[in-house]
Amino acid sequence: MDKKPFRIAEDGVDPNLVPYRVLYTGARIPAVGLGTFGSDRYSGEEIAAAVKEAISLGYRHIDCAAVYGNEHLIGGSLREVLESGLVKREELFITSKLWNDMHGDGDVLIACAKTLKDLKLEYLDLYLVHWPFPNHHAPGVGADSRDPHAKPYIHENYMRVWRQMERLVDAGLVRHIGTSNMTVPKLELLLRDARIRPAVNQMELHPHFQQPELFRYCLRNDIVPVGYCPVGSPKRPDRDRTPEDTVDTEDPVIVRIAGRHKVHPAVICIKWAVQRGQVPIPFSTNRDHLRSNLLCTVTDPLTDQEMREIEKTDRNCRLIKGHVFLWEGAKDWTALWDVNGVINGGAV
Repeated sequence: MDKKPFRIAEDGVDPNLVPYRVLYTGARIPAVGLGTFGSDRYSGEEIAAAVKEAISLGYRHIDCAAVYGNEHLIGGSLREVLESGLVKREELFITSKLWNDMHGDGDVLIACAKTLKDLKLEYLDLYLVHWPFPNHHAPGVGADSRDPHAKPYIHENYMRVWRQMERLVDAGLVRHIGTSNMTVPKLELLLRDARIRPAVNQMELHPHFQQPELFRYCLRNDIVPVGYCPVGSPKRPDRDRTPEDTVDTEDPVIVRIAGRHKVHPAVICIKWAVQRGQVPIPFSTNRDHLRSNLLCTVTDPLTDQEMREIEKTDRNCRLIKGHVFLWEGAKDWTALWDVNGVINGGAV
């Protein structure tokens, strides 16, 4: 069967109305994007189709990663969209991420080149170091899986990776570089030593996990906070589920506000994120959800009182704990996150 030609949806959202954040370079990043991590529950083909659907609805920010295993399929969607002439490359903001097994000398260029080839692009708008450790895990592993070669954060090693990231900017392969899953102590060291500053830090952010200290630190240092799991990631991998996890979309405050606005509680989570000043990257393959996640950023804003009410729902409930990245001798998953303000187990 022939594929239908790409068309802009008549019921879509005008991308010029969607809020944006300004990076320290002056470039704009749309204030809501489409995540493409299928969480082992969606096929690459489904996600690639969602990318094309999202762009037709008005999304201009797509968040990808090599480890998701679907960039080669997303690339087909991007090529079709761009070849249609209805969307120009400069209108899109495309992010990808360096995976943990490509932290070695010379590996960063190889990884970026493969991502560009898979996505069928000449440059990325943003390239992130996915995790600050070289610790690897295979797709679909359980929470008890461990990389026998796993190491704690070692700043000297991270800076070797960052120098390679900086060279990607110098070469014009990426427009901006950034971090992901970092903490304040780690960012302080990076800002001290970087020649090219991180433009964003991608981190878990949702009403039940607001990370106020890290969030404010990013804003003070002109680093845009990009939030994954913005609605609490209800379809996250089983390895990231623990009995004590809470559910944002079942929070009585959020449910009550959703009823007032006549929308699903997930929409309130996204409204809150955008109005707070972060960039949420919700994932969905459902057309109605894709549209509502974008439409909510340009209609019916939350009141200041509602924003304050949601701020009080924070339960410090981290959903993506990162068990699989632990190294020998680490006490538990909290060692990854410098919860006492000190980098755990590594040299600085």
